[in-house]
Amino acid sequence: MISDLSRARPLVAIVDDEESIRKSLRRLLLAADLDAVVYASGQEFLDTLRGRHPDCLILDLQMPGLTGLEIQRALTACGVQFPTIIITAHDEPEARARCLGAGVAAYLCKPLHDELLLDAIANVMGRVGAPAGTEDHKRA
Repeated sequence: MISDLSRARPLVAIVDDEESIRKSLRRLLLAADLDAVVYASGQEFLDTLRGRHPDCLILDLQMPGLTGLEIQRALTACGVQFPTIIITAHDEPEARARCLGAGVAAYLCKPLHDELLLDAIANVMGRVGAPAGTEDHKRA
């Protein structure tokens, strides 16, 4: 008999201050056979890290309170690593460089295209700390 743990779907955590983004990304991931949990703030996410860690983390770059980059740096400082994808509506080369330098695995621009996001998730799941966001995932 196969245990429930061996059949667990990958868990993706989504941290974004916009409710509509959280809802649409959660629906997309569930339809792609991924488990998804959403958080409205970086602090809310950090406060829940005692349980199952996500297999992938999607962070909005610009949020009130902690930014996506600040969350990534806090995780790194605590020795916690999982593949992280930054999403942003404000693509700036300096921000992209800072994020990738902080260990973010991919950097995507809003509006997000479903296939690009799902491809990025698939690409980063096995590569903690290996930047996959150097390819251009700008708006198509």
